[in-house]
Amino acid sequence: MQKCSLAVDIGASSGRLIAGYLQNGKMILEEVHRFENKLIEKNNHFCWDIKRLFTEIKTGIRKTKEQGFSPESIGIDTWAVDFVLLDENDEMLTDAVAYRDSRTDGMMEEVFSKISKERLYLETGIQFQKFNTIYQLYYLKKNNPELLKEAKTFLMIPDYLNYLLTGKKVNEYTNATSTQLVNAFTKKWDNELMKQLGIPTEMFQEILPPKSSIGTLKPDLVDEFGFDMEVILPATHDTGSAVLAVPEQEDTIYISSGTWSLIGVENRFPICVTKALDYNFTNEGGVNYRYRFLKNIMGLWMIQEVKRNFNDQYSFAEFAEMADKEIDFHSQVNVDDDRFLKPQNMTKEIQLYCKETNQRIPESPGEIAKCVFDSLAISYQSAIDQIEEIYEKDFQKINVIGGGSKNEMLNQLIADTTGKEVIAGPSEATAIGNMAAQLMALNKIDDIEDARNLIKKSFDLKTYTKKQKVEG
Repeated sequence: MQKCSLAVDIGASSGRLIAGYLQNGKMILEEVHRFENKLIEKNNHFCWDIKRLFTEIKTGIRKTKEQGFSPESIGIDTWAVDFVLLDENDEMLTDAVAYRDSRTDGMMEEVFSKISKERLYLETGIQFQKFNTIYQLYYLKKNNPELLKEAKTFLMIPDYLNYLLTGKKVNEYTNATSTQLVNAFTKKWDNELMKQLGIPTEMFQEILPPKSSIGTLKPDLVDEFGFDMEVILPATHDTGSAVLAVPEQEDTIYISSGTWSLIGVENRFPICVTKALDYNFTNEGGVNYRYRFLKNIMGLWMIQEVKRNFNDQYSFAEFAEMADKEIDFHSQVNVDDDRFLKPQNMTKEIQLYCKETNQRIPESPGEIAKCVFDSLAISYQSAIDQIEEIYEKDFQKINVIGGGSKNEMLNQLIADTTGKEVIAGPSEATAIGNMAAQLMALNKIDDIEDARNLIKKSFDLKTYTKKQKVEG
């Protein structure tokens, strides 16, 4: 049996369990289970089917033994901001309502009437997005105050999955920072903010950093699986894990490219200055209390939805190939417009935007895809300009990580648009970062620098530079 650690990586559209181990000075990853994740409509809200997600995790754990692995540890990462509340009997009081649900419409503005935008940013350093946890909780305070009164425990999605594994209730640091309720400097819950908004503070748990062990499996799960293992906190915010896996840090901006595009730099301190507030950058927590100074951009969610609109008859690679041929199509949209967050039909929404802005309306799949990719590249360029203005320096390289790093057409487009060297990979950055945190906790990797050197040796990277235009 091959000893390993298990990385559970769950994104907005799919999840997987990956076995990882060290061999001949390299990190080896093997996928053991993959499953679908999608929103369900429940009680008039878009929700995550969290019970099914846990069932899939258990299925994957059982498969590891069947596939010849002997897991020593497991770590879970997911997306940010979403949560569940538990009652005094540890039963779910709330569904796992998704950030794309419309319940937070208008909540951010109401919070600003009680706490100024400037104060919120200076204390938490978190960018303003209408779906942040603070606005979800304020919605409950306003519309379902009895739920908050009954709530005894607040757990974010990976926290709840860890609770189901161990029976231990903790809030992990990197995901907790995304709530906009953690003080960027003390790294603790900002109780004064909560009290001012009428959010009960008692339901929040101790904040533990990545690499913390929270114990072993519950006895009934040990009986079910036939083995025990240590449950270790990676950066449970998937972007936190992904950024740990960025192999190029010197003079480099990263783009974590997936459903969302997260573009930024790693810092040793939060940047809570007026310019960062104006440009809506965030200071989310990272491993070893480093900060992820970044901006959220809509990302490949748009092309995922376009693919669905065309009844999945084209692959992502085919969309990229078709877009690459549309050299004379140049219409663009603002990818960060709220209209693209959860439209009824993404393709029609893109066409309507182009019509309203007096641009050529994309009709073919290739034109739609070209519009999306061009718009993403322009949005990246804008964010990079803002980062360089705040840092008062030019960055020479961009490291694209995550699933989007496999999109060669987009990588070349980023190089052509920005004029910077683009390094693509690793594509499995989130699982790699999750694994690296576990291996550090198990003393198999010394530190972050050791982890990044290991990643450079273990995974292929590809470099793109700006194409020279041929005259004539």
